[in-house]
Amino acid sequence: MASARKIATVFGGSGFLGHYVVKRLAAQGYIVRVAVRDTESAKDLRPMGDVGQIVPLHAPLHEEAQVARAIEGAEVVVNLTGILAERRKGDFMRTHAEGAGRIARLAGSSNVRHLVHISAIGADAASASLYAQSKAAGEAAVRSAFPAAVILRPSIVFGPEDHFFNRFAAMASLSAVIPITGGSTKFQPVFVGDVAGAVLASLTPGAQGKTFELGGPDVKTFKQLIEFMLNIINRTNWVVDLPLPLARFQAFFLERLPYKLLTTDQVKLLQHDNIVSETALSLSSLGIVPTPMDLILPRYLARFRKTTRA
Repeated sequence: MASARKIATVFGGSGFLGHYVVKRLAAQGYIVRVAVRDTESAKDLRPMGDVGQIVPLHAPLHEEAQVARAIEGAEVVVNLTGILAERRKGDFMRTHAEGAGRIARLAGSSNVRHLVHISAIGADAASASLYAQSKAAGEAAVRSAFPAAVILRPSIVFGPEDHFFNRFAAMASLSAVIPITGGSTKFQPVFVGDVAGAVLASLTPGAQGKTFELGGPDVKTFKQLIEFMLNIINRTNWVVDLPLPLARFQAFFLERLPYKLLTTDQVKLLQHDNIVSETALSLSSLGIVPTPMDLILPRYLARFRKTTRA
């Protein structure tokens, strides 16, 4: 009699990173449950596996019974859920801390072998940013409920569907001026394929209970990243680094828009570097060679390239 296929549950699997993680788990032969609030958003994942291999499940983080059902029988649980801005006060803690803790607790009581939790570089309980505070609270909740969990902390994640380079490239095609804040803040962008690779590489006994910080080979300031992107798309927009008081004033109004282009909490985050610390375990600790930006960005930013007429 053939042995039953292994099951992996991916919370937040319909998002940018989720597409890559789900595809790689399916390629490894897992039945992949994609646990999301909206199953319609996960339907496009089904062709990444065999018929019936990728299964979208309705499992909002606040519904304990649904979360438990999504985890039951799984060997691997991956938590990718996260938000960059709150719609309602307390959303950060509800998602990053309470939701993460619930997943870890239920995974611990369901004989899950591997739990991988995606956090972020900069997670800090003492941070002025509610985002960073909630990420730190989530890590603590996961460690308490599931000590063997692997925590991955990526810097900015880039790739064809990212919300960073695509957003600023689109802005550059519409406006001669690109306003930013925290222009001197350092980042270490990491390729989405490398982060997905780190998730798979962490499913080993040697990685259990450890925290890894994920960054690419390039460290650049925020302003340098925008200028790097502009060079790729052959544009010469003026990058304006707004003074902190003006950035706060702008964010106060922008965060009231439906799309929350900039929030006061993000302004606080942008006052601190977002790079891998010297003593941290990293991609190389997982046997992954980080992918340089210049090998990937030109491929998907080509649509924003300014062409010159002969």
